[in-house]
Amino acid sequence: MGCGTWGGVLAFIIFLGAQLTNGFGGLLSSFGVARFSFVLAAVWWVIFAWPLLQHGQQRFSVQAVQDPLTDSFRRLGRTFRHIRKYRRISWFLVAYFFYIDGVDTIFTMATAIGKDLGVNTTMLMMVLLMVQLIAFPFSLLYGWLAKRASTRLAVLLGIIVYLFICLYALKLDSLFDFWFLAILIGTSQGELQALSRSYFGQLIPKDASSESFGFYNILGKFSATIGPLVVGLVTQWTGRSTVGVASLSVLFAVGLVIFLALPKLSNGD
Repeated sequence: MGCGTWGGVLAFIIFLGAQLTNGFGGLLSSFGVARFSFVLAAVWWVIFAWPLLQHGQQRFSVQAVQDPLTDSFRRLGRTFRHIRKYRRISWFLVAYFFYIDGVDTIFTMATAIGKDLGVNTTMLMMVLLMVQLIAFPFSLLYGWLAKRASTRLAVLLGIIVYLFICLYALKLDSLFDFWFLAILIGTSQGELQALSRSYFGQLIPKDASSESFGFYNILGKFSATIGPLVVGLVTQWTGRSTVGVASLSVLFAVGLVIFLALPKLSNGD
């Protein structure tokens, strides 16, 4: 968790430097700064993916078929039927679907809420940088908690933190409140995602890890569907985006209840 966080921070600092110095002292226009951010991201990916592309070797693969699209859906169906045989895995995925939907929605809605409060673009970028900076020490803290106590407890803590974030959003009416919530998001966002993946890895059969994680990733892609709809409807109904964010507490509450109901693993995690 820590290395990925710092990688994102370094790239963001370079972009923020371009933004705050008006395009490195006028070398770039406002449009040029935006274009620079995309170029920077592309270069960043190439540089740090190059060692993997050069030295990484794939040991296992699926044999080529005549109709890969149809075969992909067929294999996805087999994986789904396989996972359904394991009750603990199935219910964890249901819990994960709900609470990770809330996590993704809050992250994508953060800037919109900030603008509703009158926070300018520069301040929003400073907040985003702070979220990345604070994520590093808390990734170590969550890792220590998972190792010292259990991964299950660390995941539960992350869900509870996000549940508190949603409820606190009801009193969000100042820049201080916005910063406070941003700090809380920084403490648990990446950590909850990483620990959920780790916990899932402990649940699945080792001989079916590839197909199980494939299904897990697909579920994660589809998870951010309920949250934006709920936020949009509640915000439209109440006229307040903060109430819309607070409504996401239902997703975290459902995920929390289901996760608590899961039987503990034999190793205590």
